[in-house]
Parts: sequence; structure tokens; C-alpha cells
Amino acid sequence: MNTVSASVSEKAYAKINLALDITGKLPNGYHTLRMVMETVSIHDDLVISLKDDPGMILTCDIEGSGLSKSALSTGSDNLILRAAEKILTVARDRGIINDSDTGLEFKLTKRIPMAAGLAGGSSDAAAALKGLNRLLNLGMSTDELCEIGVTIGADVPYCIHGGSYLAEGIGEILTPLPKMPSAYLILIKPDVDVSTAYVYKRSDENKNPVHPDTDGMISAIHKGDLGGICKRLGNVLRDVTITDLPIISELEDALTGHGALGALMSGSGPTVYGIYDNLAARDSSFEYISSIHPDMYLAKATFVTPLEGE
Repeated sequence: MNTVSASVSEKAYAKINLALDITGKLPNGYHTLRMVMETVSIHDDLVISLKDDPGMILTCDIEGSGLSKSALSTGSDNLILRAAEKILTVARDRGIINDSDTGLEFKLTKRIPMAAGLAGGSSDAAAALKGLNRLLNLGMSTDELCEIGVTIGADVPYCIHGGSYLAEGIGEILTPLPKMPSAYLILIKPDVDVSTAYVYKRSDENKNPVHPDTDGMISAIHKGDLGGICKRLGNVLRDVTITDLPIISELEDALTGHGALGALMSGSGPTVYGIYDNLAARDSSFEYISSIHPDMYLAKATFVTPLEGE
């Protein structure tokens, strides 16, 4: 094996969708998408260490109110361990490492809510790929990591990059966009989980979807126009999810009614975010939302770029 480190740490950042549109459906059932994705400062922490005995173990600590302690598996179905198995298999096949069973310990501190439309699991998988590449000195490029990542989940390549991107295909075709203008965010997740597969299936039944102005969104980002960005927030899945969860619309209204320039459900939901250009207004809104929904997951955030996020 190449020279390795004893331990590495990676931050796994949440994402939000400023625009999400469905452009078609593939024979394998996957939907083709056109999305504007942004990284926000809420993050999990992943520490990966070598251990003397073979095999892999994952432990998890949950931090923050409103997060379920029972929903996260630490078994082989966890995306961190799936990512590890895949990158180690590729490394062995290429002769980069020769160990038949590398001993690894993963310690995850979980802050991103699960089943929330924030790509928490995908971001954890991306952190595992990046961390193992450094820990084991595998020398894989970002493109090579993304090739592995897309076999784990469509959002994983984006999470490997992070930042401001147009995502197309099933989410793996990425075009960089300019850095977002400075802003302050609130994220709220109702105490329910949403099945992504269920929402996409329901979206196929929606005969009159409201498509976002994705081109207008991209233009506003290039201009650094936060107001223009917020006016163009759009998610074709929103109207599907709010049929079952009208609280989403109520949360959007609460945010915009208390100073947010715009508010929207992220991904397939149910997390709703609000964007503010004023820190005091954001903090005042946070206190208000906390008072009326004390049992919901609620967090403050900002946009981050990959370099800032390291």
C-alpha cells in the first residue's frame, strides 16, 4: 500500500435546490433533471481512522434538536460503508492497494436531518470517498471519485464538488456557476420523513407541473442578484409534496411573512428554507419560527463554497 495517514476528517455539507425541474424519464425509471444546487453551512463531521483488525465499523452521534436517533442505520446499507466498499474495490482492482481487508473505523457526527431533501446521506458518502482517497493516499482525481459516487447515488458527484452548480442528467452532469451572493438562511424540517421515490412517482401523475425559471435563475446568479434569485425559486416537486403535507406551504408563508426574500421546499422535501439579505431579520424570524414550532428541526445557515467548507 502507499504511505497512509492514521486518521482524516471531512465535513459533509447539506445542499438545497434553488431550482428543481424534471425534464424526462429514462427507461430504467430514473428521472432526468435540471437543477440549481447550492451548498449550505450545516454539516455532518466524518472521521476515518485505520484500525489494526480487518473490517469496517461505523458509529454515529446525533447532535441537535429535532433529529431522530432511530432512523440512521450503521450497518452495511449505510451510504458511508457502501462508498467505502466501492472505492476500496476500485483501488484493489487497479493495484493501488494490495490489502485484502483494510481495517477502517468511521465516526459520524450527524447534524443534517435525514429524509429531508438536503442530501445528507449523499454528502456523507461523498465525505467517505474524499476522506479515504486522502487517508490511503489513493491519488484518485475528483472525476474518478465522481465516477464511483454516481453508482452510489445521483447527488453524490455534486456533494463531492460542493458549491454552486447546474446539475443535469440524473444529477451527475455538473456545470459550475458563480459563487452565490452573501445571504442568511433558515432551514425548517417538519417532524415527518418523505420518501423520494414516492414523491417522484407521484410527480409522474401531475399533468400540469409548475416548472421553475431555471434559465432566469442562472442569469440572476451570474449577476449576483439575490433578489432576482429569490424571485425565481422553484421546485416542480413542491406541489406534489404539499398535497400530503400542507405544512410546507405554511412554513414558506411564515418565512416570507417575516422577512425572507424567498422560501421554498428543498428536493423532495419536507425541509423548507428561507433566504434573507439581513442578519437581524433572519435572527428575528428564527426566534418567531422557534416560538410557533418548538418541536421542529430548525437551523441557521449561510451559503458556502468548497474552499470555505474545507
